[in-house]
Amino acid sequence: MKVELLYDYFLYEHMSKLDTNKLSWVKRGKQRRDILINIDDSETPTDIAKKSGYSLNNTSRVLNDFRRKGIVRCINPKEKTGRLYVLKSAGKVIKDKLRKS
Repeated sequence: MKVELLYDYFLYEHMSKLDTNKLSWVKRGKQRRDILINIDDSETPTDIAKKSGYSLNNTSRVLNDFRRKGIVRCINPKEKTGRLYVLKSAGKVIKDKLRKS
C-alpha cells in the first residue's frame, strides 16, 4: 500500500502540465487507449495492430498522432516498412496511469 502511494505521488510530481494534457487526450479516445497499452519495447505497427485488434491503417494513424505529440518515437524512420516504435518517457507515464485506472 505504501509503495503504491509513493509511486502515485512520484507520477503526479513528475507529470508536467503538458503530460497531463497528453494523458487527457489519450483517455478521450478508445483506440488511442487500446493502442498505447499494447505498445511494448520496440514493435512494428503490424504487431501493435494485431494485439490491439484494430486495422493497420487505424493503428498507423494513431502511432503517427502519438509521434507528433511526443508519446512514441520511431527508431528507424527512414525505413518504408517495418518501422519500430518505442514509448518515450511521457508515453510510459501515460501507459502506467491508464493501467492503474
